Amino acid sequence: MFFNVLLYGSLLVFFVGLAYKLITWFSLQIAASQKDFKTGQRVVQCIKGILGAVFSTRILSLLKAFVADILVQRRILKEDSLRWAMHMLIFWGFMLLLLMHGLEKWISEPLFSGYASTANPFFFLRDIFALMVLAGVGLALYRRFVLKVPRLRTKAADHYAIWILAVIMFSGILLEGAKILSHREFMRMVQDYADTDDPDEVKALESYWVEAMGLSSQRVHPPFSPETLKKGMEIHEMSCQSCHASSAWAFTGYAASAIMRPLAKKLEQAGTVDILWTIHILACFLGLAYLPFSKMFHIIASPISLLVNSVMDQEKSHPANLVTRQVMELDACTRCGTCSLRCSAAPASQSRGNTLILPSEKLQFLRKITAGKKLSEMELKVLREGVYLCTSCERCTVVCPSGINLKALWSNVREDLIEREPQGEALMLSTFSFARGLDRSGPGDVQEDKPLKDAWRTVIEKWQPTEQGSVVTLPAGPVSEGILSRDSGTFASCFGCQNCTTVCPVVGMYEDPESKLGLLPHQIMASLSMGLGDLACSAGMLWSCVTCYQCQEHCPQMVEVADILFELKNIAIRGPERSPSSFSGMNQSDRLT
Repeated sequence: MFFNVLLYGSLLVFFVGLAYKLITWFSLQIAASQKDFKTGQRVVQCIKGILGAVFSTRILSLLKAFVADILVQRRILKEDSLRWAMHMLIFWGFMLLLLMHGLEKWISEPLFSGYASTANPFFFLRDIFALMVLAGVGLALYRRFVLKVPRLRTKAADHYAIWILAVIMFSGILLEGAKILSHREFMRMVQDYADTDDPDEVKALESYWVEAMGLSSQRVHPPFSPETLKKGMEIHEMSCQSCHASSAWAFTGYAASAIMRPLAKKLEQAGTVDILWTIHILACFLGLAYLPFSKMFHIIASPISLLVNSVMDQEKSHPANLVTRQVMELDACTRCGTCSLRCSAAPASQSRGNTLILPSEKLQFLRKITAGKKLSEMELKVLREGVYLCTSCERCTVVCPSGINLKALWSNVREDLIEREPQGEALMLSTFSFARGLDRSGPGDVQEDKPLKDAWRTVIEKWQPTEQGSVVTLPAGPVSEGILSRDSGTFASCFGCQNCTTVCPVVGMYEDPESKLGLLPHQIMASLSMGLGDLACSAGMLWSCVTCYQCQEHCPQMVEVADILFELKNIAIRGPERSPSSFSGMNQSDRLT
């Protein structure tokens, strides 16, 4: 009765948590700048989208995603074969245990006639599946402590789910081992299943179980006579064999029983079987109830995300479904950190000491924003930096094993932050502005009402003058786009990896280089890309550059950074009246003197 209450209580909590997740998916939105749809509208559009995908040729895409991305985990295999093996062992081992053993009354018993959990192949398979999970955990420990693979930080709430899973697995193995040893369990099975109550026959059967099944008994002790074992085997084959295979087939439990054998008597007296059974059942119920509230919910949300993204289109899908998908994707994140390992802005995270530049870390803060939680000024500051420094390269989106469209998430949050603070901040001089300027899929009213060049110029006006006394400040007003020679036009290839700034020895001399140098090398390249040549020419960095060519040598896009800085310095000295039209007729030596 007590455990029935626990079972139904756990199921109730699970479904309440699941319902809460569904409500948040259809009621919340990532950014205030998105069009507001009522919950009812989003539910209706979702149903229409599902029906439209199922009853069309797009169902082939759904089937392909289900097999390749969910069952086979193709995306993880592409990234790391060892991680794929770890994930497949844990996922399939646990899911098969759940389906075959945990839900045996609803799945195994109806599907297989004569099913018995202690008969082969089920007895053997159960331990195979448990071994798969343990092998996967072993690979996870090897990757974490030996290979030390970079990963997302694990939070306290995540530890709870991991510990619950560990308790379920180890209590199950120990329970199986304790049952193999338990004389009380043997006598219970004799009363329930044996066709004899003759004391001599029961003693012979018990002797056979001690010899062949690993039973621990205080009544009979080896060695046994061949006659006794033969008689016991005959009774076993007549009464037990149809529903009980040899205990050795349950190799993990059998190994556990061998370890516990010296303590068998004390364990029996302490009622260890009942204790372990209670712990195992409670852990299973607790894990079920906790699932919707832990990171393990990605077991449900990730497959949904993969299926949804296999048939949705950013341009053609209904906007209400795009909003719902993005909220759902927050729960689909497995926190594996793959996106951060591929992020083009990752070097900036190390140099600036801001982990929220990394996509995997940034995504966790989006949960707070979406849930309506108020962030502190410091949290907002580091989040702005993380979102603004995104280069929109889509590397995170391409490698995400859950199929999350991360680029679309950052784009929407970026626009939302601009709505909150229209004038932006100095970080708008990063490649954020360039990437946003190229992205015409965003909210048009934001781009039209707040021109990027004006926003940049407003930010610069707020800055304190640098300490470089020789800085030449050009007259206000934009310098036309032809400010540089055609030979120095490689700045257009810059995608904002910040390698130039990271390796610059001048930048490295200052704790706060922006206040000393004005624009940093990568920001100068971004300014040129936006056609703001006067801002680029006013940077103190031009006069501090030692022309060591470290920036140019380390540029993956072969941007001639040092040469461009040198040319800008010459332009600043001459003044804007000499640029850009007069450049076309000059040779290289005349232009850079």
